[in-house]
Amino acid sequence: MSAESGCGIAIMAKASIPGRAKTRLVPPLTFAEAADFNTAFLKDVVANIAAAAREAPIRGYAAYGPPETVAFFTSTLMSSVGLIEAWHPNFGDCLLTAIEAMFDRGHSAAVVLNSDSPTLPTALLTETARLLACAGDCAVLGPSRDGGYYLLGLKTPYRRLFEDVAWSTEQVAEQTRARAAEIGLPVHVLPEWYDVDDAQSLQLLRSELDGVAIVDPDLQPHTAVHSSALMRRLLDQTDLAMRLEIACTPALQRAAE
Repeated sequence: MSAESGCGIAIMAKASIPGRAKTRLVPPLTFAEAADFNTAFLKDVVANIAAAAREAPIRGYAAYGPPETVAFFTSTLMSSVGLIEAWHPNFGDCLLTAIEAMFDRGHSAAVVLNSDSPTLPTALLTETARLLACAGDCAVLGPSRDGGYYLLGLKTPYRRLFEDVAWSTEQVAEQTRARAAEIGLPVHVLPEWYDVDDAQSLQLLRSELDGVAIVDPDLQPHTAVHSSALMRRLLDQTDLAMRLEIACTPALQRAAE
């Protein structure tokens, strides 16, 4: 694949350091388990990008941090994954850094992708690359159930899309679409998916991996082999099932009221 004619997709990746990775999953997870899920998610998302690259001209990257953890990524991810240091206090600056780096490397389109959706359907990645290869400027947005987005693809690195956004809130996708409207940028909106960032979404992941939950009947989820193996090991060897039930009970009670 020629980088100049392809779409770059960068996972926004944090090193698996206990106490610093996926901490919103603690509890029900321990810090060590949360870090293990971070690693499993990264491997599954990388495999998903590789699967999409067999269907469309795509090159995968990890936009990583902290800077001193580069060895973790070189030892954990496929050697074909490029690395982009993107570590700033403001998350919007991290996203823009990753986008600009992919354009600097010659890509005609650039996509930032979360590391919290290990079962994201591969078809959504190939659809994003296809949309960004069409004539005319546009953005592609993949909204998350929590109000954020799992994916943003661009043909031009518009800084405005990353300004005045309340990151880590339910307003992120809405505010991003508002910024796009300000600059007159058309936005293609993909089907909604979910992030695994709390006890309820971890339980959803468990159910989806077990074939009990169907997130979208029109989409085939990515087979997240690393996340599935870790989930099964923890359910078999620890009291994770009980911890998940306890953590999810208050939310279920509120939903029933």
